[in-house]
Amino acid sequence: MIGIELTPEHPTDRLVGLGEASEAAGFDTLLLSHHYNNRDPFAALSVLAERTGDVRLGPGVVNPLETHPVTLASRVATLDEASGGRAVFGVGPGDPSTLRNLGLDEDRGLRPVLEAFEVARELWAGERITHEGTFDARDAGLNYEPPRNGTIPVYVGGEGPHMCRMAAKHADGLLFNGSHPDDLAWASERVAEGIEERPASRGDFDLAAYASVSLAEDAGAAREAARRPVAFIASGAAPPVLSRHGLDPERAERIGDAISAGAFDEADELVSGKMIDAFCAAGTPEAVAERVDRVLEHADSFVFGSPLGPDIEAAIGLARAVVDRCSPG
Repeated sequence: MIGIELTPEHPTDRLVGLGEASEAAGFDTLLLSHHYNNRDPFAALSVLAERTGDVRLGPGVVNPLETHPVTLASRVATLDEASGGRAVFGVGPGDPSTLRNLGLDEDRGLRPVLEAFEVARELWAGERITHEGTFDARDAGLNYEPPRNGTIPVYVGGEGPHMCRMAAKHADGLLFNGSHPDDLAWASERVAEGIEERPASRGDFDLAAYASVSLAEDAGAAREAARRPVAFIASGAAPPVLSRHGLDPERAERIGDAISAGAFDEADELVSGKMIDAFCAAGTPEAVAERVDRVLEHADSFVFGSPLGPDIEAAIGLARAVVDRCSPG
């Protein structure tokens, strides 16, 4: 996978244009992030299904807490139908800072994610399901012909050890939220543990670095543009991750509090240079290419994630130039 992530903080028409530019630049997968306080990614994905021809499309990632998992399965199946079989289901536990606004942060975890995509696969295979667990469903099914006999690729978004192992055992891929080679080296070890229990029938597994990237010819401008996404990453980072990079957990908690309160400028100001180094590949194309090469020593593929850079249109072209310098799988 040579993927790119766009965020629906932009108007839908601009987001669609950026998606078309991403396909033209040669990216094979386009993921749109999901947070309740941004625009609905499925609105743009439905338009992109018509405006693009080859790029895979999907949410990156949606959570099974805000929307009933059976409804999510149908939305992804509809996208697969509309795009001619190009859908990808990116599903994860959700961002803790924004889920806190909805009173759902305590419901995050591995089990809701696993149950959501296992049920989705059953629905896509044409089955009717009754389920009792982290959500309930009674004799639910899709009243239209399911797509691709249940084979829409499922990518789990996450970075915790149990989530990494679960994804390797049950899913098609892991969108590991990390851009630092030390984090990907650790993730690769957790994935290897999960693959030991992976049924052979599940096929190959893709460990994708779902990396925050900020590109510009001006390295300083690239680092400044990285503050907002790094704030979200730092606020949701587990204590062992913060410890691995020598980061202050109290500062990360203050960033999360600011995000939950909608004080995004305050959150940006709290982001330290060390946080940017740890959680974003930020700088010139040459510097980012070196970082991507180091990450790909441990990952199978790479997704260029938000913010991409101070000028997103230019950053898409710069990201393509980085790909040409590197050797993603």
